[in-house]
Amino acid sequence: MKNKTESDPELEKHEDSTTETPPMQQDEQEVLESPSVEKDPLKKLQDELAEAKDKYVRLYAEFENHRRRTAKEKLDMIQGANEQLLKTLLPVLDDFERAEKSFKEINERASEGFFLIQNKFKKILEHYGVKIMEISKGAVFNADLHEAITQVPAEEDLKGKIIDVVEKGYLLNDKVIRFAKVVTGS
Repeated sequence: MKNKTESDPELEKHEDSTTETPPMQQDEQEVLESPSVEKDPLKKLQDELAEAKDKYVRLYAEFENHRRRTAKEKLDMIQGANEQLLKTLLPVLDDFERAEKSFKEINERASEGFFLIQNKFKKILEHYGVKIMEISKGAVFNADLHEAITQVPAEEDLKGKIIDVVEKGYLLNDKVIRFAKVVTGS
């Protein structure tokens, strides 16, 4: 009888052949593994590039929004400063109109200089966007444009309408800077 510890040479030969891969299959396996190793760094770089592009686009959009917002704020601040100045000049315009009424009775030659100054002042205000509200008697009262200082009894067709304009209203670029003071019918 043979010793059980000895191994059969044919059996060993068969075991060796099953554990080893044939040379052709080893090369194919290396070729298959090699591109996958290369794809990982390439994919990683592509992901990093996409992330960098996304950050760049977001940063650029945020910068553009900031630039627009600051430009708008600057324009609003300038217009706000102009609005305050123009509001303080409106009583001077009222004084010019009251003086105009008194000068109409005087010789036109003597009041010529006054009218030149008044026209120049009006043109400057118009240049900066100040407009007089056009209000006619009998127009419908609008609380967004008018301030009713008093109500007087009126005929049925004038109820809730403007009877008289006490002080003119002014707009600055279609925004009310002074409400027109009016008398309404009740």
